[in-house]
Amino acid sequence: MTSVLFGMWLSLWPFLFEKINKINVVISGESVPPKKRVLLFANHRTEVDWMYLWDLALRKGHLGYIKYILKSSLMKLPIFSWAFHIFEFIPVERKWEIDEAIIQSKLSTFKDPRDPLCEKKCIKSQEYASQHGLPILENVLLPKTKGFVCCLQELKSSLDAVYDVTIAYKHRLPDFLDNVYGTDPSEVHIHIRTVELCDIPTSEDELTDWMIERFRQKDQLLSDFFMQGHFPDEGTEGDISTLECLANFVVIVSLTGTFLYLSLFSSVWFKVYVLVSCAYLTFVTCFSIQPPQLICSQVGGTTHAKKAL
Repeated sequence: MTSVLFGMWLSLWPFLFEKINKINVVISGESVPPKKRVLLFANHRTEVDWMYLWDLALRKGHLGYIKYILKSSLMKLPIFSWAFHIFEFIPVERKWEIDEAIIQSKLSTFKDPRDPLCEKKCIKSQEYASQHGLPILENVLLPKTKGFVCCLQELKSSLDAVYDVTIAYKHRLPDFLDNVYGTDPSEVHIHIRTVELCDIPTSEDELTDWMIERFRQKDQLLSDFFMQGHFPDEGTEGDISTLECLANFVVIVSLTGTFLYLSLFSSVWFKVYVLVSCAYLTFVTCFSIQPPQLICSQVGGTTHAKKAL
């Protein structure tokens, strides 16, 4: 139930992007089946490109079950950090000696297949590549492979596939306010390539080389996009339903309005309940205590998302 409500709330963003702000979301590459349990890695061009993965997850019917690996600093955001914690997003410090145990601990809870898964940086990445004999990439950073290797090793037995996703924009990289007000981008292009698990190397060294080669291909794919204005094999997904978006909007607004009314104008005991709930969420988030699952999850696949830099 929690994941369903989370998905309903998240679906307001694709509704805003595509129906209100009239952003053209173009999905290309391979047509992927819905409701599959996958590990996803993508290029990371701007602070909000991960939000456009919601457009893909919505079309695949598993928006409420998507998981992210994110910077631990985001866990300090008021209210949002509660949601990140409850929905089992994985915070990392970008220090492997600290992150390895955290990632393995979190991923160990995702193994049940029935569970619903800047310019300065670019220059620094190129300098590192030059010093270590690695490909010098113009449009993406070298991937941080240790996190991906850990994810794959922990989840491989329960995954259906791995998705290699490349994101590009016309005509300018957006920030959060651009997304909200619809000033940019005019188009978002999402290119998908499916990788079968049997085609992925098993040793860590080979897997690292494989990952770097995938990002070299991403770099070339983006170079071709900037020259041609599109990815190959466009039009693999249709538009989202306006009627479903409107119905979802009405439900979310009604639930939110009802809760706000009860919080402000109901009995003092309900206000106490709200305050205690906020204190509880703050406590479990600060001390990384995972609340117990009160409702068993439905049988079915799950989409888990990971961002590789």
